[in-house]
Amino acid sequence: MDQKDVIKNLQRDHAEELKLAAKRLKGTAHHTRIIESPILSEMTGHKVLLKPENLQVTGSFKIRGAYNKIASLSDEELARGIVTASAGNHAQGVAYAARERGAKATICMPQITPPLKVDATKAYGADVVLHGDVFDEAAAYAQRLSDEQGMIFVPPFDDYEVICGQGTIGLEILEDVPDVTDVVVPLGGGGLGAGVALAIKTFKPEVRVIGAIPEGSPAFLNSFRAGRVVEAEQVVTSAEGVAVKHPGDLTFALLNEFLDDLVTVTERDINEMILLMLERHKLVVEAAGAVSLAALEHLNLRSRKFAAAPGPHVVVPILSGGNIDTVTMGAVIQKGMIARGRIMNFEVELPDTPGQLVKVATLLAEQRANVIALDHDQFKASGHYTNAVSLGVTVETNGPDHIDKILAALRAAGFQPRRVY
Repeated sequence: MDQKDVIKNLQRDHAEELKLAAKRLKGTAHHTRIIESPILSEMTGHKVLLKPENLQVTGSFKIRGAYNKIASLSDEELARGIVTASAGNHAQGVAYAARERGAKATICMPQITPPLKVDATKAYGADVVLHGDVFDEAAAYAQRLSDEQGMIFVPPFDDYEVICGQGTIGLEILEDVPDVTDVVVPLGGGGLGAGVALAIKTFKPEVRVIGAIPEGSPAFLNSFRAGRVVEAEQVVTSAEGVAVKHPGDLTFALLNEFLDDLVTVTERDINEMILLMLERHKLVVEAAGAVSLAALEHLNLRSRKFAAAPGPHVVVPILSGGNIDTVTMGAVIQKGMIARGRIMNFEVELPDTPGQLVKVATLLAEQRANVIALDHDQFKASGHYTNAVSLGVTVETNGPDHIDKILAALRAAGFQPRRVY
């Protein structure tokens, strides 16, 4: 978006446009209900209330912006067809909205897009084209199709109507949580963050809006530091929904004005929150949707404005989506359990004599460690000509203290275990 268009959009009547978006979305997008989180409140020391957009139509917030944009088009524009690019959630939102409005949709998606999101997009009647390794390459191809075939391009984030559609989340938070002090929102291209910040600051400017990004997706961090949009050299994160190299020009302008702070999180933080949501809230949240959750424990240390604010905090993190495939979910659960000390793998060398494996198994049983896997291999011992065998064991535990007790019991019995993870 060129600077002239950015300035023009910044001068629009934001309050009226946000209200119009809410009116258009009534009956299409769910007004997702706030969920209290005792576990996160206990962990952070603040009152935490979840905004579960993972329970939204199509499984993410993206239906809001997509529908608001497409609902603003004329019949002539709808007849030309819709084209867009997306890592998955915007794709489903556009496909759903186009179907509702009677328009044909073509969706360009990067090749890394999970099959669940590809299949779900096709199920809404859209044509899907897989192109490029990251979102930005798919977006360039979608723009080319728009230029060549005359289809209406619906940007995933850098568009005023899309931003206002996402901003209806902010309106709902203000309505449902009148005492909210802080809203935490994940940032990718910035559409969700810009929309929520625009709504919050338009109607209740004293509420803080804090952005959250993975360490491996630094585009907004670099841009804020530079004071202008800066493309990230590379993006490496499991949260493909926020894996964007180049932020939007309009989203940057809005966030640069309205965002109060920015917090970075690690992949481990994200994985642990996906697992926590599954275990404690029975909610399926994708990696991008867990970024705002991952920021919660770091707000006191990494957000100066949050830490400096007096009084109790009422924090609403936005769970932006829940479209995660079962293979990825399985990997996340395993990584999360390892990170928590719920799964431990160790290796130990045993004398190559009968009964040694039984000794180890008995010790593990006494410590109530559930064996998941065993690898008993004579050829992995430290010396090929020694009378020894290598034993690799994976066990399920109750946490770090339990792991320490298991390893101590093995050492007390004369073994020298080496923890692998």
